[in-house]
Amino acid sequence: MTIPPHVALPVIPVGPLSLDGTKPLFILGPCVMESEAFVWDMARAIQQVAEEVGVRFVFKASYDKANRTSGGAYRGPGCEAGAALLAEVGRELGVPVTTDVHSPEEARVAGKYVDVLQIPAFLCRQTDLILAAAETGRVVNVKKGQFLAPWDVKNIADKIKGAGNDRFFFTERGASFGYNNLVADMRSLYWIREQGYRVVFDATHSVQRPGGLGGSTGGDGHLAPVLARAAVAAGCDGIFMETHFDPAKALSDGPNQVPLSDLGKVLRQLRSLHELVND
Repeated sequence: MTIPPHVALPVIPVGPLSLDGTKPLFILGPCVMESEAFVWDMARAIQQVAEEVGVRFVFKASYDKANRTSGGAYRGPGCEAGAALLAEVGRELGVPVTTDVHSPEEARVAGKYVDVLQIPAFLCRQTDLILAAAETGRVVNVKKGQFLAPWDVKNIADKIKGAGNDRFFFTERGASFGYNNLVADMRSLYWIREQGYRVVFDATHSVQRPGGLGGSTGGDGHLAPVLARAAVAAGCDGIFMETHFDPAKALSDGPNQVPLSDLGKVLRQLRSLHELVND
C-alpha cells in the first residue's frame, strides 16, 4: 500500500491475524447484536463469504449502541453478555472479534473476552477510557473523532503507549461537514500512516448522515463500497464495513450497511484493487 518511504510501520497482531500492510484486514459484521441467533447467523455467513473470496476478517458487533439519536432506540444486550457471546463466536469460528467500549469499566469487562477493543469516535479523547483499554493488554482500535485532524492522533497514541501498550491502530471515519453530513478526506490515511501508525478506513460510518432522519441517523450506504475502493487505492491497512442480511430491517444504522448479498462482490473488488496498487 501507499506508504511514506521513510516510515517503518509496526506489525499489529490481531488474534491469529495481523495488521501488517501485506494484505488488507477486513473488520466485518452487523452494527448491533440483534439477538444471539442473529449474531451466530451473521458470523457464519460472513466467514463463508470471506473464505470464498480469500480475505482475512475480524468479526465485529456492538453489545450496546450507547450514542443512539433517539432515547427509545434499540441498544443491545449489554456488555458482559455481548462480549461473552463474541468470545464464543470467535472460539468456534477461529476468527478474531471486536466490539466498542464506552467506559473504563466496560473496557475491563470486554477486555476479558475480545481481541480488539474499539474506542468510539465521540470518545476518542476520553483519557480514562483510553488508558483502561490500553491496560487490558488487548489491541486497541481508536476511531478518529469527526472533530479531529489526522495529526491529532499522536496525542491519543502517546496515551496508549504511556500505559505500556504498543498494539493499537486508528480508524478514519470522516469529518463533520456542515449539518448532518460527513466527508472523507483520503489524505488523512497518508498523514496518519506518515506518523508511523496503522490505519483502517471505516466505509460505513463515513457515509452516515448523523441525525439526518430526525429521530435516527440516515446515510448513503450505496456509497460505502465507493469510498472503500478509494481508501484501498489511497493506501490503508484495512477496511471496516458493516453488513446485514436486510439493512432495511436492521435495528441500528440500516441506511449505511452493505447487504450481505453484495459483500462478496465488494470484497473481491477491494482485494483485486489492493493487488493492483501494490503490484
